[in-house]
Amino acid sequence: MQPFGKAQSVKRVEDLRFLTGHGRYTDDIAPEGALFAHVIRSDVAHGRLVSVDATEARAAPGVALVLTGKDLAEAGITQGLHTVMVPNGDGTRNTPPKRPLLAEDRVRFVGEPVALVVADTREAALDAAELIEVEIDDLPVHMALDAGGEALHSEAPDNRAFDFGFGDRQAVEAAFAAAAHRVALEVVDNRIHSAPLETRAAWADWDGERLHLCLGGQGVWVHKEHVARILGLDPEQVRVTTEDVGGGFGTKAMVYPEYFLVSEAARRLGRPVRWMATRGEGMLSDNAGRDLVSTAELAFDADFRITGYRVHTRANMGAYLSQFGPLIQSQLFSRVMPGVYDIPAMHLRSEGIFTNTVQTDAFRGAGRPEAIYVLERVMDRAARELGVDPWDLHRRNFISPAAFPYRSAAGELYDVGDFARVLDHAEIAADREGLATRRAEAEARGHLYGQGLCYYIEAILGAASEDVRLVLTPEGAEIHVGTQSNGQGHETVFARYLADHTGLPMEAITVRQGDSDLIPRGGGTGGSRSVTVQTNVTLQAVRRLTSGLAEFLAAEIGTPPDDVQFDDDRFRIAGSNLTPSLLEAAEMAREAGREDLLDIRDTAELPGRSFPNGAHLAEVDIDPETGHVEVTRYRVVDDFGTLINPMLAEGQVHGGVAHGIGQALREHVVYDESGQLLAASFMDYAVPRAADLPFIRFETEPVPSTANVLGMKGCGEAGTVGALAAVSNAVQDALWGAGVRQADMPFTPSRVWEMLEGAKSGG
Repeated sequence: MQPFGKAQSVKRVEDLRFLTGHGRYTDDIAPEGALFAHVIRSDVAHGRLVSVDATEARAAPGVALVLTGKDLAEAGITQGLHTVMVPNGDGTRNTPPKRPLLAEDRVRFVGEPVALVVADTREAALDAAELIEVEIDDLPVHMALDAGGEALHSEAPDNRAFDFGFGDRQAVEAAFAAAAHRVALEVVDNRIHSAPLETRAAWADWDGERLHLCLGGQGVWVHKEHVARILGLDPEQVRVTTEDVGGGFGTKAMVYPEYFLVSEAARRLGRPVRWMATRGEGMLSDNAGRDLVSTAELAFDADFRITGYRVHTRANMGAYLSQFGPLIQSQLFSRVMPGVYDIPAMHLRSEGIFTNTVQTDAFRGAGRPEAIYVLERVMDRAARELGVDPWDLHRRNFISPAAFPYRSAAGELYDVGDFARVLDHAEIAADREGLATRRAEAEARGHLYGQGLCYYIEAILGAASEDVRLVLTPEGAEIHVGTQSNGQGHETVFARYLADHTGLPMEAITVRQGDSDLIPRGGGTGGSRSVTVQTNVTLQAVRRLTSGLAEFLAAEIGTPPDDVQFDDDRFRIAGSNLTPSLLEAAEMAREAGREDLLDIRDTAELPGRSFPNGAHLAEVDIDPETGHVEVTRYRVVDDFGTLINPMLAEGQVHGGVAHGIGQALREHVVYDESGQLLAASFMDYAVPRAADLPFIRFETEPVPSTANVLGMKGCGEAGTVGALAAVSNAVQDALWGAGVRQADMPFTPSRVWEMLEGAKSGG
């Protein structure tokens, strides 16, 4: 239990500067006089790079530097970007192909960096870029999500990046052989762009001894490590900083070529160099999300209980393997593959396929939305084919509360859960009894109406450990954190949390983040980990801080150390009316020369992952004449365990649901058969607008986690994990009576209209 007054909704303190134009975003804080960089990109999806002639560009007015792949090689910068590989099903590991900073022998997607121009002004850089002559001989383009075709890399002659296998194949085959019922469904998960409000940006400065790289990202330590490695610098020569970030969503978690290029340009020139992507550049070069096709199969016994589950996924990796790309649709997918169900046997086969498109990697949820989407779509299909109420099918297969802690077929240890209780709450919140009335009203207007249920679970990912530094100052405190806000409200959350546990006024606490010089390491932000891991280590540091000061006070007063206690507000000294506050005790220590007691650095690791879960209910109204889909109602009941700031948690759910609805109804990255991007601006790529979103009702049914001292479960990605299947199942429900049996995202008006027309013609 949180003491009274804690875990309350607090307005975000950072919003004032954001809303008044005082945010410190990467491009806003570039050093005065910084040169401007522009990246020349391939306009061919696949070809042999014959030559890059930059002679005229180097002589153009205002140009300070032009870099090509040849220039980097001559300087000894030959390492490619790193990727984390996964094993194949047979235990072997494929060799990841090199992903160069600038194209070398070939170009493999439209938008691949070919050269860098640095000039006094942005306009001069753009003008010089026009003078660079790039000769490319076209090669056949591979766009199919299948192995084979023109090989993009010698390391993968069949264009298969990996062939991952996980689970017990034999047990699954036995379950299907003995099954009373079998259900199968192919599910398409469309490619999407994260579309952050702030596009990627970076600037770098070299003082002759040390590099300072500033970028908009989700953590600075990974970037520091890779910049030092690729540029041949000692890690102590590299400082990476990130200040305010206008949206990350996973896309900004990893390294990109531009960060190394501006760093090398600054080192060569001895002057700061800045770069910021245009919206079109972001569409071309940002890592995409999702893009996979899965065949899911469920085996049931005679009582409609699941006995086996298998999935075969073909995942589009793009032209190269991005930093975390191979993990997303393999290991991370498998973590929550069995969902909240008591499934005794499961197996995943995931094939990563190279195509002439931009890379795919983490996007809000990173594998967990993909896995839950597949599972909840096939569960909905099973209910229809078996003639079972979908709510009842869920309840029949839920893991029993008595079974926790529960080891899933994926090997994950679920610590707690009461899924039936959460679903009961959701049934009331969704007014399921009123569905028939709402459906009848829509049908009276000639429309189709449907409801979709998704019960999701996600595993909090990323490093279980985190670092912190607490510094008491005469005015208050500074907390240096290893996570990185991308708009979630961390400054408010961490300051409020520290205030709750120290008695310091919240306004006297400064949260510092995104600086590799402040603390030696940090895990950054991703996998819904930030608040859980950061508050855990902060609480440990507070206890060390107050314990040290308690011992100091005891020695000063001449009382046994056990007689001095701190109770989240003041020190209490047995047998005395002295009750110094933390700042008063700190001032006493400062006057005694004990500054060491006022600067605490700590690391803490969680004993296990937490597993947020919940039920999403969506209802849609479809106009069959136009195919337009409107999400009319949306209800969420989540189990996030203990909440630190309920208002911010609700905001995270709203944002996640918006991402999910956007993918389900509008968003789709489309290439033509030659590899040209057809959705390269917001004229062609439809992010959701306010009119596309219903009122989202959010409630909680908490079951506190046992994996951390506060009982918390992460919430940053949960909305997206649940939204995809909830909306899609609602659309399928509405279309089922019209004869549509295959309904895949995105449910744009034209696609839905074509589904309905196809059903009419028997297609």
